[in-house]
Amino acid sequence: MNFDRKTLTNQELLDLYTKLLKPRLIEEKMLILIRQGKVSKWFSGIGQEAISVGVTAVLRKDEYILPMHRNLGVFTGRDIPLYRLVSQWQGKANGFTKGRDRSFHFGTQEYKIIGMISHLGPQLGVADGIALAHKLRKEGRVTAVFTGEGATSEGDFHEALNIAAVWELPVLFVVENNGYGLSTPTNEQYRCENIADKGIGYGMESHIIDGNNILEVYTKLNDLVSSMRKNPRPVLAEFKTFRMRGHEEASGTKYVPQELMDMWAAKDPVDNYRKYLITEGVLTEEKDNELRKELKKEIDEHYQRASAEPAIEPTVEGELNDVYAPYEYKETAPGSEKENVRMIDAISQGLRQSMERHDNLVVMGQDIAEYGGAFKITDGFVAQFGKGRVRNTPICESAVVSAGMGLSINGYKSVIEMQFADFVSTGFNPIVNYLAKVHYRWNEKADVVVRMPCGAGVQAGPFHSQTNEAWFTKTPGLKVVYPAFPYDAKGLLATAINDPNPVMFFEHKALYRSVYQEVPKDYYTLPFGKASLLKEGEDITIITFGAGVHWALETLERNKDISADLIDLRTLQPLDTEAIFTSVRKTGKAIVLQEDTMFGGVANDIAAMIMEECFEYLDGPVKRVGSLESAIPFTKALEEQYLPKQRFENALHELMQY
Repeated sequence: MNFDRKTLTNQELLDLYTKLLKPRLIEEKMLILIRQGKVSKWFSGIGQEAISVGVTAVLRKDEYILPMHRNLGVFTGRDIPLYRLVSQWQGKANGFTKGRDRSFHFGTQEYKIIGMISHLGPQLGVADGIALAHKLRKEGRVTAVFTGEGATSEGDFHEALNIAAVWELPVLFVVENNGYGLSTPTNEQYRCENIADKGIGYGMESHIIDGNNILEVYTKLNDLVSSMRKNPRPVLAEFKTFRMRGHEEASGTKYVPQELMDMWAAKDPVDNYRKYLITEGVLTEEKDNELRKELKKEIDEHYQRASAEPAIEPTVEGELNDVYAPYEYKETAPGSEKENVRMIDAISQGLRQSMERHDNLVVMGQDIAEYGGAFKITDGFVAQFGKGRVRNTPICESAVVSAGMGLSINGYKSVIEMQFADFVSTGFNPIVNYLAKVHYRWNEKADVVVRMPCGAGVQAGPFHSQTNEAWFTKTPGLKVVYPAFPYDAKGLLATAINDPNPVMFFEHKALYRSVYQEVPKDYYTLPFGKASLLKEGEDITIITFGAGVHWALETLERNKDISADLIDLRTLQPLDTEAIFTSVRKTGKAIVLQEDTMFGGVANDIAAMIMEECFEYLDGPVKRVGSLESAIPFTKALEEQYLPKQRFENALHELMQY
């Protein structure tokens, strides 16, 4: 191994050695604790320390790093008190996740470290969002994100590289190529010679670096990041390295040929650098022993401190209170001047006025810039707000959602338009596994709104007509809004943007241009979790949302003899259960209408809650009505058969006669 100190001083060389040695000694301690059964799981980075240490050393303290589970040197390099790390690994209160997540699955704004999730790929898009925020503020900062060679096979990797390249984002993509994704070798992962070639394929500057040579890592990256700060652009750095332990300790290394283990053992980044420093006269055996003694003493003291902490005492209230970031709704009352507008106009107004109100709000989506979006909701936005804040995206929903998360981490708000709600399936993972869980896991907000043009009735077929709210109402941490009228859509969208929690905002396409209403011209907000009582009656309670509200209104217009409470839920999470129960206790009968197919839908939970809370008041079974258990067909006759409009009227009559 050839070391070149270039212009580094003796002290800088020693500092790098200390930063390299510390995570190695911690790891050796952890391996002992694993064998003693005092630590449940450990992902070892032995053999790869030079990469974590080098990357962290070249970045400023105010530049974000997104490490993986084998990058202990990032955490120690940012000088996180070791006892806090041990507390995290032991699930203690002084950790970063209140015992809710393990090892390195956490982030900390204090140290500008954003940890991974087990799905690996989304953090690459998160880095894009963080870097975008820096670029919009013209701060000249670099964001570094780690991944392994295995995760480069994930779609998120390719999406994130493409976005970073297209938007010229200052992201340093750090690929630790250690030869194996758990046990699968690289020749079964990809066919190109080097992962760096993938970056070149996206028009990105790429480099191959010896990941075991701390001086090569440090000096090359130092030059690169200095250049990236002045000339913002993405760079892919592939580090050739090897892990000397298993994927995690339980998996072992039996699948690795012994000659390969021997070859890389001879390239150990700590031992080789130590020998080099001694040869150069920068380090002595005595000084090395003294340094190791000091570090081991620190490690032992901090381990004892963390071990002395009491175990976390669980409380139901404490768990539930942390699912959502705190948000105190502040009402902004509408003015008196109104105009008769369509639902699509009200949404566009609400979004535009929120853009005016929040100069840190960025909207992203396919074709939303000059074209104005598939439904023209953002028409004219580029002229008013510029392309920095109104961003066309490549067709890559997963990385765009992840970028929204990154923007939130770095002080921005974002609204992401799914061209059709159906397309959210390709962005599903970061929504349900990152956005929804991030506050519960480590107290970070996800200030992201995902707009969801949805619903049937416009003959758009199986891939442009779904109303898939039930995919998200099942996921704690998400808020789900589903307005049926222009007035509600505008006010609820404003609230969704103000709320620091992730909000899925459903907009029914069939209502966009068919429903008109008098809507205040100026900005206003409406609260979540408050249903609207559209009609009052004595005989029955009808509970619905979205297009179902209009179907129910049409049905009641045809059946004026039915005296009904008609409840428009408006938001599904939070749900106004009080309005539901109060009405059902009055009328004694309830029917729940949804456009989605019945099994697994929102109507089922509402019906179950009514049975549990209002059973003694009921004069008949709780009825549920939904669409056929099939995909949504294209032809008009088939679509009309699929939708529950006629079946709802029949079920309503049956329940009235019960």
